[in-house]
Amino acid sequence: MAGYMEILRTPGVARIISAQLTARVPSGMLSLAILLHVEGMHHSYGAAGLVLAAVSIGQAIAGPFTSRWMVSWGMRKVLILTVIVCTAAIITLALFPMATPWQMLVGFVLGISTPPVQSAVRTIYPKLVSSRHLTPLFSIDASAQEIIWVAGPVASTFLAIQISTTTAMLVAGFFMVAGGAWFIASPELGRVKIPMPKKGVGAVMLKPTVLVSTIVGFLLVGSFAAVEAAVVSVYGDGSAESGIVLAIWAVGSLIGGLALGKVAIQPWSLARRITIVLAGMALALISTNFWWLSIVLLVSGIGVAPTLAVMYTSVSSSVRFSETAEAYGWFGTGQLIGAAVGSAIAGFLIDHFGSFGGFAISTGLALLGLFVSMIFRKAMPDLRGRDAGPIPDTEPIRTIT
Repeated sequence: MAGYMEILRTPGVARIISAQLTARVPSGMLSLAILLHVEGMHHSYGAAGLVLAAVSIGQAIAGPFTSRWMVSWGMRKVLILTVIVCTAAIITLALFPMATPWQMLVGFVLGISTPPVQSAVRTIYPKLVSSRHLTPLFSIDASAQEIIWVAGPVASTFLAIQISTTTAMLVAGFFMVAGGAWFIASPELGRVKIPMPKKGVGAVMLKPTVLVSTIVGFLLVGSFAAVEAAVVSVYGDGSAESGIVLAIWAVGSLIGGLALGKVAIQPWSLARRITIVLAGMALALISTNFWWLSIVLLVSGIGVAPTLAVMYTSVSSSVRFSETAEAYGWFGTGQLIGAAVGSAIAGFLIDHFGSFGGFAISTGLALLGLFVSMIFRKAMPDLRGRDAGPIPDTEPIRTIT
């Protein structure tokens, strides 16, 4: 822990981590809040699913483009605009009853205006710490985000049940404004200037490391979404047991992220860490007993944050600094699509085969992610003794002799 404390004592690091986590609290709250709000209004999970799908589509489209706009417009301008529009969409959805098609339209606006906080903060990190501290910092980030996925759904459920779903939506909007303002006001945003990329939108995806990381991220997050659906199907969406099991899974991720955060990254690192995730998921196929699931998902969780940290660091070290924001935008889009696909397939299989179907598809997606990481391991960097930061935006200068 001494090494992590040294990183957190670096000027600006603790502040920027806290600010970006607060700004991203709505990410953990909104899906469940929207689900409960729309279902309560129309008494239809189908309608709620359509609205959530519209939100996800908007987020998937927006990722690379809002990240790219931060280069040309500046981080603060893009973040201010997206926070205002997204908050307005949340308030509209919360306060004004409307037919499902109109809710889908507002949900799409909400999704496409989601502030690109993740892309911004992961672009800033390499400018805050030395290269030897970058991998542990990404591990801290990947571990800390588990707080969002534990606290967010719990807060949404509590507010929706104890007060109202409208309150849950508005509280998410409050965090977007308050957290967004804190993050936008951070001095680091003004100090970091992203150079203009020389290539067009999407060119960064031609880099093997970015492409492999995006594909593996798509598969793994799809498997995570399937696990969540499977656990909820075992105990029911109103059961405390499902929340406890998922919280234990998140705690495992937090432990794993801190335990493996300072291990040097090399081409086999991604496959090895996915193996930990896969082992726990595969063992979940044996039994749905509460204690068994808690133990095996704790094991699986130990690999989650370290796996994400490997991909974050690999992307950072493989692109020019001017390309980092867009690269993380595409990476985030892959994860969003993966979550939507994983949830959809898991829901279909759960309907036909019970919770076993959900755990089976989660295991299958993680196994596929392992195969991709093994087959294309040469696309992943070897950072043992190397700088983990982005490639400088420099070019040869012609001289007259």
